[in-house]
Amino acid sequence: MSREDLITEHSVDAIEKRLQEGPRHSYLRDFVYGAIDGTVTTFAVVAGVVGADLKTGIILVLGVANLLADGFSMAVSNYLGTRAEQQQHFRARMIEEKHIEDIPEGEREEVRQIFAGKGFSGDQLEHVVDVITSDRQLWVETMMKEELGLPWHEVSALRAGVATMIAFVSVGTLPLIAYGIEAAFPGAIGEPFLVSAVMTVLAFVLVGAAKSRFVLASWWRSGLETLVVGGVAAALAYAAGVLLAGLAD
Repeated sequence: MSREDLITEHSVDAIEKRLQEGPRHSYLRDFVYGAIDGTVTTFAVVAGVVGADLKTGIILVLGVANLLADGFSMAVSNYLGTRAEQQQHFRARMIEEKHIEDIPEGEREEVRQIFAGKGFSGDQLEHVVDVITSDRQLWVETMMKEELGLPWHEVSALRAGVATMIAFVSVGTLPLIAYGIEAAFPGAIGEPFLVSAVMTVLAFVLVGAAKSRFVLASWWRSGLETLVVGGVAAALAYAAGVLLAGLAD
């Protein structure tokens, strides 16, 4: 972003508009979580079945079943986990509101000590305490953030779950494309496992590159990190398939 853009974003009107809209939660973690796990588990299925020397149709059946069942399971788990965090947030807010109602002086002292720890002192400290405790909502939110370490804004559990599901299914489909083409047009792809492996590597690189746009990490480092994790999972699945190949006879 250029200096001119930064200056524009920090004008009085732009700052006022941004603060009125409130903070925006990023669902990048949910997307990356779903995309990586979808790719890893799907390619692990492919590697395991190939290691056991089974038919292409079995790869597609197990791969699609994994995408739908495991993707939905992850989405629901993420949804329920986020809901649990929301309920914890709500309970903590109720407790703080009750404490402010029952023992306001004790809560004022907590605010005083919190901001004293930040370097405020004397009349300046007392002014900060008076301003915060004069607004019940601000008082509660300050205690939530400063004392309990909880965010002021809440996350949408539904959006978190949907982001995980979409990423899991869309990116996790890549390792299966070669086998889908091979099933529809036998012989069209000479080495579908090799193509699947290349598509998996591409998926990891794309996810890493996408993540690098929002974090302080290079695209190749993020891609390499996910590639190593996925490679280990695939190698374990392939080894298991080879060792247990006899059971499939």
